[in-house]
Amino acid sequence: MSTVKDLTRPDTPASPWERHGWVMGAIWLVFLGFPLYAAAVRPGPVWLRVVGVLLTVAFAVVYIIGFAGLSDEHDGPWWSLGRRGWWSIPPARAALLLCLIAAAMIAIIELEALGTIIFIVALATATLPTRQGVVALLLGITAAPLIGWGLGDLLTGVWFSGMTALIGTFMLLLGRFETLDRQAALSQRQLAFAEERDRVARDVHDVLGHSLTVLTVKSEVAERMVDLDPERAKEELAQIRSISRQALAEIRATVAGLRVARLTDEVDHAESALTAAGIESELPEDAMVVDPRHRITLAWALREAVTNVVRHSGAEHCAVEWGADWLEVTDDGRGLNGSREGNGIRGLRERVEPSGGAVTVSPGPGGRGTRLRIELGVES
Repeated sequence: MSTVKDLTRPDTPASPWERHGWVMGAIWLVFLGFPLYAAAVRPGPVWLRVVGVLLTVAFAVVYIIGFAGLSDEHDGPWWSLGRRGWWSIPPARAALLLCLIAAAMIAIIELEALGTIIFIVALATATLPTRQGVVALLLGITAAPLIGWGLGDLLTGVWFSGMTALIGTFMLLLGRFETLDRQAALSQRQLAFAEERDRVARDVHDVLGHSLTVLTVKSEVAERMVDLDPERAKEELAQIRSISRQALAEIRATVAGLRVARLTDEVDHAESALTAAGIESELPEDAMVVDPRHRITLAWALREAVTNVVRHSGAEHCAVEWGADWLEVTDDGRGLNGSREGNGIRGLRERVEPSGGAVTVSPGPGGRGTRLRIELGVES
């Protein structure tokens, strides 16, 4: 069974930020060397030094785990990260856990651990929604000087407050740009999905419109010939079976996005359809004069034009001409008579006009019948 590709999901590799975003957070762990060194050499009991070192290591591990979630695949907003495995920690919990560890580090290591506020704010602004990130940033900017003042060094607290504001703002802007990028990518995928849906609908219309018209005409011929010419009736029924099978195959291929119309095949189909409808045909034989770049589009145009002639024109004669980049189908039927364009002509315009081509529908020679002319642009 063929499957239709889901265009609403990304089919390109994740961006470097998605695949390696945690590296950006890990780079700054070098600054944890200062509290780590301070914990190792601080005066006092050995066990307190060990606790200080372990707390610093635990802070680094939780921080990396929080940023590592940016590498996971997810479908929602960029902060709604899919967490997997035993090590998974949601962003809000990771930030809260870091706050607890940082409080213990400051109690043991004092001023040298004040920089942990910067790490907490960086993680929060990078992984939480914008509003929560702004709240975390303001809390970090306020907490740093207060803690520094409480530890007897307000100037150091103010310095860390400034660094927190700088890095936190940068991470907020980076997150905003990432959100906008994801929204743009989603819009592009939705647009591609809509275009693919329209393409399938247009192709299905072309296939069924042409095939059902031919089947109707041939079934009417077969019905008339059952008593008059049984052999002719059998021949028509065999052609009906063949056309129905071909139409089914083309519908399946259309859904799979694999169908390509061939100009020479469409000439044969046109001759068969016109003959079955009792319309004299005048068709070109040399498809080599048509530019290879335009043959698929002109094949579609020929199919739709002949279908309209058989179905609506009431003509006795139909002539087809083509050149390197154009196709013209003329009939001597009842003409336009002020009628509106159908889905088929609109579908032709949708195929041709975006690439610089043009579709012209006008009265035939002497004002009788209809002339359909398709002229293709360079990009068709």
